[in-house]
Amino acid sequence: MITLRAAVADYSHVRALKDGSVASDRLRFEWETVEPITRAFRRQVRTGDFDLCEIALTTHAQARQYDKGITALPVVVMRGFHHAALVCPVGSSLGGPEDLVGKRVGVRAFSQTTGIWVRGILLEEYGVDHRAITWVTSEDAHVQEYADPPNVVRIAPGQDLRTMLLAGEIDAAIALPGLDASKVRTVIPDAEAAAAAWFRRTGAYPVNHVVCVKDSRLAADPGLAAELYRMFGAAKAAATEPPAEARYAAVIGGDPLPYGLEANRTGIEFCLRYAAEQGLVSRVYQPEELFASV
Repeated sequence: MITLRAAVADYSHVRALKDGSVASDRLRFEWETVEPITRAFRRQVRTGDFDLCEIALTTHAQARQYDKGITALPVVVMRGFHHAALVCPVGSSLGGPEDLVGKRVGVRAFSQTTGIWVRGILLEEYGVDHRAITWVTSEDAHVQEYADPPNVVRIAPGQDLRTMLLAGEIDAAIALPGLDASKVRTVIPDAEAAAAAWFRRTGAYPVNHVVCVKDSRLAADPGLAAELYRMFGAAKAAATEPPAEARYAAVIGGDPLPYGLEANRTGIEFCLRYAAEQGLVSRVYQPEELFASV
């Protein structure tokens, strides 16, 4: 019996692992609660605190570039469409995404995966290059070795992106939690319909967070990746509540939270290409370079 120190958010599709109703005779978990879970990503790639950890796909790609010694399981624990994540104040003069050229857009970090999805969509769908926008951030990348490009600025201590957005100090923002929905609107008109149409054209169902394991643990037990994949699948099957992604079922026409590399290949490939195009990594990684075979 081996013990894995682990950190994954408390999703309905993971709960059966955390409460022990899905178990293994080969391994056990020592769970740590980390809120928000993004703090665990940072700890994983900076100090290697966990044997198994939820991680953003872009952070994982950067971790591979800088040899952080982790590999992902083909288990996507969080995902979604991001057209609606780009918002501006209700009274903004922005008529659409094309008007963002020369503007200031807030995002937690330039490396945040939702931001990477939005910037990729802005370029491919609306012709808006990320280099024509000033990105206003509240923190750096989880992977410490990565340096933001010149058009990224950091807010001062005590400043808050939500307050700045509503005060007109930034023109738009991506995925800021806690915003009053009555005070903002999407920059992309009819964003949900635009996302559905984009999915029909591209087949890309965006991937955000996956599960990673230390390479040293995988090397010590060649069957570990397959056992973990089985357990995450069993926990998902045992869930008594639908995942948050269930709201996308009508759009994708199937399982809103599929596991497995092939079921997620297009979404993974798009994100990895966007990350390279935006300078987050030095080249386009192939999924097989980042994910364990199960």
